[in-house]
Amino acid sequence: MKKILITGGAGFIGYHLAIRLLIDPLNQLVLVDNLQRGKMDADLAELLENGRVEFIQADLTQESFYKTLPTDFDHVYHLAAVNGTKWFYKIPDEVLRINILSLVYILEWIKGLAKKPKLCFTSSNEAYAGALESFNQLPIPTPENVPLVISDTYNPRWTYAGTKLIGEQLVIFYAQVHNFPAVIVRPHNFYGPRAGYDHVLPEWCAKIRQKMDPFVLYSPDETRTFCYISDAVEAMQILMDSSVMNNSPIETVHIGATDEVTMQDLSEKLFAIAGWHPQNLEIKPSPAGSVKRRLADITKIKNLVGWEPKTSLEDGLKKTFEWYQKNPKIS
Repeated sequence: MKKILITGGAGFIGYHLAIRLLIDPLNQLVLVDNLQRGKMDADLAELLENGRVEFIQADLTQESFYKTLPTDFDHVYHLAAVNGTKWFYKIPDEVLRINILSLVYILEWIKGLAKKPKLCFTSSNEAYAGALESFNQLPIPTPENVPLVISDTYNPRWTYAGTKLIGEQLVIFYAQVHNFPAVIVRPHNFYGPRAGYDHVLPEWCAKIRQKMDPFVLYSPDETRTFCYISDAVEAMQILMDSSVMNNSPIETVHIGATDEVTMQDLSEKLFAIAGWHPQNLEIKPSPAGSVKRRLADITKIKNLVGWEPKTSLEDGLKKTFEWYQKNPKIS
């Protein structure tokens, strides 16, 4: 039997990770979430009917909470964080406070345990994205060992990136000093059903549903890769379960797809799936700090554990669009 803690368990990644982990009948899960962004919707309610899942609603920035947690976890996935570009601009102080405090308290809690669990910390490609803007130098595809850069400390766009940058260092040195294994994963645009309504693909799905014309498109020549959520959580589980990773106590690993696409081409793929196309596109520039290109080098995870994404962009977009058509945002 394996006992597993998932913070941010009601969120996008946390929910899909829990579904994945429950495939193993020996896994027991504890999900923690404050439900400020993750929702107690029908999907989560159905998940919580499983007798091997316990849900705790709690504020991870309260130090007293950790005194109530069990002490016998084998794995901890720390996913909880304030994410979403609009929040970086609206509440940058809270992005910093919540993301950093929750991580520090998780690490302090692990530090004090007699039986120390293996930790998975979700960082972000945001932690190094500023290198391209600042120095016009960033290898594409990008390996894990590039410098982590905040291009402008006065731009709230980089508050989230700052928490992930310092978060990686916190995990590395707590794990080294207090002798527990850790995996730092850098997600590269995970997407799929139940991803909230504040990210680009859910927003586009809503605009298509409303047949919004002209259709607003920001920086159509910027490129990204998109990794479907079932592939992403498979990668996270494989990294945590791998005996290879157990022999290497701390690793930083990219999880992403390899099919780089412009935002213009991405929108065209979604229009084709929807069977609808706007008559006019309204082209706008991205906010200051937006990154021109993102493409992860995933050689390391392939070599370590043999993982690579299975879901094509077209198939993933189709599944995502269908889910959002059935589950539109309720105002």
